[in-house]
Amino acid sequence: MTIPSTETAQRTVTLDVRGQSCPMPVVRAAQAIRDLAAGDVLEILSTDRGSWSDIPTWAGTTGNELLERAEEDGVFRYLVRRTGGEGR
Repeated sequence: MTIPSTETAQRTVTLDVRGQSCPMPVVRAAQAIRDLAAGDVLEILSTDRGSWSDIPTWAGTTGNELLERAEEDGVFRYLVRRTGGEGR
């Protein structure tokens, strides 16, 4: 599933949490996105099936923008744009 966006990312940072189970993908994503500037994109790679619903929910509740969500060969990939919100 791809969600289109009209904004252009300033930079993209990859967070590899493959092999980590819930709640760590969300915890690590929350920590990583705090270090980004508004407009930057966090790419999250996870093998935790629960992240399929957890990451989009986290992005929405923190006010960040889910740009893309995809799965290939058991690896879930998310692109989340940092907004001006807290990013928790």
